[in-house]
Amino acid sequence: MTDLLSPFVEFGFMRRALVGCLALAVAAPPLGVFLMLRRTSLTAEVLAHGVTPGIAAGFLIAGMSVPAMSAGGLAAGLLVALGAGALSRVTGGREDASLTALYLIALALGVTLVSLRGGAGDLTHLLFGQVLGVDDPALLLMAGVATVTLPVLALGWRPLALECFDPAFARAERVGGGAWHMAFLVLVVLNVLAAFQAMGTLMAVGLMMLPAVASRHWSRELSGLVQAAVGIAALSAAAGLLASYHLDLPSGPAIVLVAGLLWAVSVLAGPVDGLLARWRRRPHLAG
Repeated sequence: MTDLLSPFVEFGFMRRALVGCLALAVAAPPLGVFLMLRRTSLTAEVLAHGVTPGIAAGFLIAGMSVPAMSAGGLAAGLLVALGAGALSRVTGGREDASLTALYLIALALGVTLVSLRGGAGDLTHLLFGQVLGVDDPALLLMAGVATVTLPVLALGWRPLALECFDPAFARAERVGGGAWHMAFLVLVVLNVLAAFQAMGTLMAVGLMMLPAVASRHWSRELSGLVQAAVGIAALSAAAGLLASYHLDLPSGPAIVLVAGLLWAVSVLAGPVDGLLARWRRRPHLAG
């Protein structure tokens, strides 16, 4: 118990990291659940890379300023999200193809911009984050994004759920699916930006998608999926930070690795379509 609590009791930077990661764990996984149900899980990864040139532009203008990098990242992320939809409508191509092209260009542009002024350390911070270096502005950004995300999700729960499970009925009922879809994408971009300071652009969606994918093995209901995803994300954040402290590992990758381990446990032992659950049902079905 001492090993579990002492890092957070003794060190302020560990407490900041834990609070920031818990804010991400509450807000981001529900978005990941909706992305998973829509079968657009890679959209979050695309948007995480799409914000890179905006963050890099903010860095060039104001250095390591959280407001400047966040404003630039928000503009770039929305441009990628809206631009992909516009291109697919104009050209008749698939939206995922447009997203892929835009995010590759955005990632390359962002790395190039940082390289113009910054060094290897700045590039590492951009790509991998520094969760143990979370300061007050970054912590306020994480908490603020969580504060915005949860009420908006509560208001849009029904139309977003209908769009996932019965899009034809949602269109017939005119629940405003297009408007809520855009609001949902904005929330994804905001959460990616909030995670950037801790996880970097390469792993910003780690706490969003891995717990969401793992949750499908613990519940068949939407509310249960969200609860399981949030619980797995919170456990991943706390355990990843402890592993980082005790084993001298990079904190962001440690959190993602713990989330990956919990996903593997869910695949193996989860009561819903887990490998062990399938194995137990097989003799019954054979008889």
